[in-house]
Amino acid sequence: MSRRQMKLGLFLWATGHHIAAWRHPKAHEKAGIDIAHYIELARTAEAAKFDMVFCEDAAGLREANVGIASQTSRSIGFEPVSLLSALAARTERIGLVSTASTSYNEPYGLARMFASLDNLSGGRAGWNLVTSASPIEAANFVATGLRPHADRYERAREFATAVTGLWLGRPGHDGQGFSVRDPLDIPPSPQGAPVMVQAGASDDGKDLAARTADVVFSAAQTFDEAKAFYDDLKGRLAVYGREPDDIKILPGVAPVVAETEAQAREKHDQLQELIPDDVGVALLSSYLSISDLGRYPLDGPLPELPESEGMKSRQALVIEQARRDGLSIRDLARYFAGARGHWRLVGTPAQVADELQARFEGGAADGFNVMPSWFPGELDAFARLVVPELQRRGLFRKDYEGRTLREHLGLKRPTREAV
Repeated sequence: MSRRQMKLGLFLWATGHHIAAWRHPKAHEKAGIDIAHYIELARTAEAAKFDMVFCEDAAGLREANVGIASQTSRSIGFEPVSLLSALAARTERIGLVSTASTSYNEPYGLARMFASLDNLSGGRAGWNLVTSASPIEAANFVATGLRPHADRYERAREFATAVTGLWLGRPGHDGQGFSVRDPLDIPPSPQGAPVMVQAGASDDGKDLAARTADVVFSAAQTFDEAKAFYDDLKGRLAVYGREPDDIKILPGVAPVVAETEAQAREKHDQLQELIPDDVGVALLSSYLSISDLGRYPLDGPLPELPESEGMKSRQALVIEQARRDGLSIRDLARYFAGARGHWRLVGTPAQVADELQARFEGGAADGFNVMPSWFPGELDAFARLVVPELQRRGLFRKDYEGRTLREHLGLKRPTREAV
């Protein structure tokens, strides 16, 4: 029997995931609207045999009051399914996953869009289901405010049922929130249906993932946090007649890697020095759903906060880190700005590989969603230094064995009975 191998996704984000990536001296400030830039990134990931590239999306500006230059750099970009359709024509094997919201779409249109991408790419598409937690997005859809968390997930459950039914050829849908009469006007792709991806970490989010997801992105700072999430979600699958390997859990990781540890630390510190305090605090405020965090002393502790109707799981993760590590608001903001609450790794190829291997073999991950601090530099470093080390250890493929995203991930072809 061949050794279990980790899965790798590349999380695309214009100039990079660090809030100050656009200020890096080698960054491409207009990366968000440069198709050649994205083609280069996708081809680098494909050459390194990544399972997929992933595009996040929001139906509006991502964070309020983060600073004009930083906001412009982070928010300007192509609509992701359009972008991935272009990348499908310039790549051959790598999976193509995009976010789309159940709050601001309708099932038939979304199902048709992703089925088209799946056929255009030869069976490499995936849909990252989100419910949209930002009031900034809600304001762009004549909404009176952000829908309550439970209401968003109730809509998402029926939405997912309607979409997967359309993909698998089930005739019609007549439910409380949606009515769909016609089947899709496009046949199934070579992988049967797009891969379903989710990232919710609340109880509602984990239940929805256990019912419908093939891949789950997550955020965890420590091994214990990652292990607890992994065991919790895998333990929910049996209720829905599913096996533990039916879902691949890929925590986010933001690596900064160099030939020596000192060089890696220097690269990381240089990026951290580019973060203005007001930008870091504004970013932190947006994820904590608090508008006036800057009025508190920056060198003091994080205040007690009410529970959010927005990103509940991310708010809890940030608060837990602040309490656990005794971080001031300034320290927390600077840390959070580096990877938005995801796990950061700084070190040599062997050190980074050691940490990834420990979580993978320790039952805390099936792989990782890689979040380079700035593009293309940190992607190039990971592909050149870390991927060969993982391959040498037998932890990652040296070549693709299939052509579809489901084949890369080792996922079953979906059946109509699974809807």
